[in-house]
Amino acid sequence: MGVTLTENAAKHVRNFLAKRGKGIGLRVGVRTSGCSGMAYKLEFADEAGSDDLRFESGGVTVLVDPQSLPYIDGMELDYTREGLNEGFKFNNPNMKNECGCGESFSV
Repeated sequence: MGVTLTENAAKHVRNFLAKRGKGIGLRVGVRTSGCSGMAYKLEFADEAGSDDLRFESGGVTVLVDPQSLPYIDGMELDYTREGLNEGFKFNNPNMKNECGCGESFSV
């Protein structure tokens, strides 16, 4: 399954990488954090790690480390604007609970 991007998210990443002038794609993962146990990691990637899993979505390379994949497999990443707020939204089918502030989750 892997990780996919909506067209809005893919467009945002492509535009950002073009403005940045470097990078091969987006790195997505999880880390232990917060009151619910896990938090998402998201960064622009300049190179792939030797064990990174690669997914292509909307013309963007998405890199995921093997340890994170079980927690985010099947996730769709969206980029939304709501009023003055904008940012990535994680639509993760593996998530069972989310903390009240929305910063962490559990599976």
